[in-house]
Amino acid sequence: MNELPPVFRARCAPLLAACLATGLLCSASSAVADVPATSSGAATVLLERGDRGPAVERLQSRLSVSPVDGIFGRITERAVRRFQRRNRLVADGIVGPLTRRALGLKAFSADSVETAEEREPESDVRLPRVLRRIAKCESGGNPRAVSPGGRYRGKFQFSRGTWRDLGGRGDPIDASESTQDRLALKLYRESGTTPWPACSKR
Repeated sequence: MNELPPVFRARCAPLLAACLATGLLCSASSAVADVPATSSGAATVLLERGDRGPAVERLQSRLSVSPVDGIFGRITERAVRRFQRRNRLVADGIVGPLTRRALGLKAFSADSVETAEEREPESDVRLPRVLRRIAKCESGGNPRAVSPGGRYRGKFQFSRGTWRDLGGRGDPIDASESTQDRLALKLYRESGTTPWPACSKR
């Protein structure tokens, strides 16, 4: 068995001691769950899909996600999952303490993250749960989201053709969130979840 360098022995010693003390079997080949835990008992700030703010911008910069818009959407989530798989972490798309440290990022402060639950709704349209879920999947709930190729746009990732067919004018991302919600609801009533095949199955 190869001898570990001193720096790795120093870092791994506390973990090995904890494993032996609790009788747990530790395996370097196993994926590690990114559980929120702190020694001080303070709440750990996580990042997940739908979050926004400077902390998300830091994450996107570290992962080389483009654009760096501070919105944790589908592209950012995929980048997080890829990083987690490469580093033998549970690929859940959530940036907890283990993923954050593996990325070399400092702890996120609560005021650097705005969660979906904290944001005031900008739309007066009441959407069914399935459409709210689809919006989160398609764009992270961001009315200004644009797909990498530029074809799909807005909260529900409308194509320009579909947007026009529904009565929309101009670019979907320039329309208010209420207008996007209203036309998405119209499309849903006409076609069900068929226009969103991938996200409607999640």
